[in-house]
Amino acid sequence: MRTRALQFSTLLLLVLTTFAAAQNGPQSVASLLGAHDVGGHGCLGCHTGQRSATIGAAAGEFGESQESAAEPAWGPSTIPLYGKTIAFGEGGRYVEVFPKNITTHNREVDGILICLSCHDGNLEPPTMMTGQSFEQRIGMLPAPGYGGSPIPTLLGSDNGNYQNDHPVGTAAVIPTGDGLAWINNGFSVVPGSPYAQFVAHYGRPALAPGSHNNPWGVNSSGQPFVLCTTCHNQHVMTVYASSAENQIAGDGGGKLYPTFFFLNGPYGTKAMSAASPNASPSTQFCRQCHFTTSNEANNANTVATVLRSF
Repeated sequence: MRTRALQFSTLLLLVLTTFAAAQNGPQSVASLLGAHDVGGHGCLGCHTGQRSATIGAAAGEFGESQESAAEPAWGPSTIPLYGKTIAFGEGGRYVEVFPKNITTHNREVDGILICLSCHDGNLEPPTMMTGQSFEQRIGMLPAPGYGGSPIPTLLGSDNGNYQNDHPVGTAAVIPTGDGLAWINNGFSVVPGSPYAQFVAHYGRPALAPGSHNNPWGVNSSGQPFVLCTTCHNQHVMTVYASSAENQIAGDGGGKLYPTFFFLNGPYGTKAMSAASPNASPSTQFCRQCHFTTSNEANNANTVATVLRSF
């Protein structure tokens, strides 16, 4: 319990420090919690203020957790998802069967199940999400981006149909090859390989080891699989901070980049000129896993990424 509290304190300090630095940059934005500020409720939108093993004794403002002592003082109820089978992506090709409770402490719980306790189509659309991207609603996106039409919030907004959502779970295996290797339950990059060229042009923020835990799961076959938290950092919506261990395009670490949609890496939504010879960070972000569609995997090794730091 003490270790988790120290980890949470360290994370909070990082968020506040990053936010202060971002405010001094050219793009001052809303609180880093963004949509997860939940109308000013902040951390209490998801976390209870204390731990308790009984229902209701430490209830969050938006629900009650059966085992709020099992995860980081989680508030919203996870009970409806226990043992549930969900078919994700491509007509339901990726089937995920959730654990029967959250006391297992595995990555399916803390990387998927507790995310869906809000993003399951029952809680967040009517109480927090308005059917329009938060960034667009507060004027962060370039006008008239996307033709001026509202950008919908997709996950869980279509009555529990996950077949058109990006797959997560034990069947959603992260592909390797072309220099991205899976060794000893971690990713490594082979020097001089096509993937190493990609890392030099963009990085691998979603596939690099995390400060407190790795942003992937490992299934029973020993393969890495996608979590919600592989691609998303639920605590920081608008800024990505590089580190010496997780550099962006060889920046040395300590740089801040704009991002959107809680994505765990530099990401941009501004349309680029058709004549631009460079790659968009929004495309590069996806190529971390979908590497076969990258420039480098197709022998185009000199295409840089358009990156802007604060």
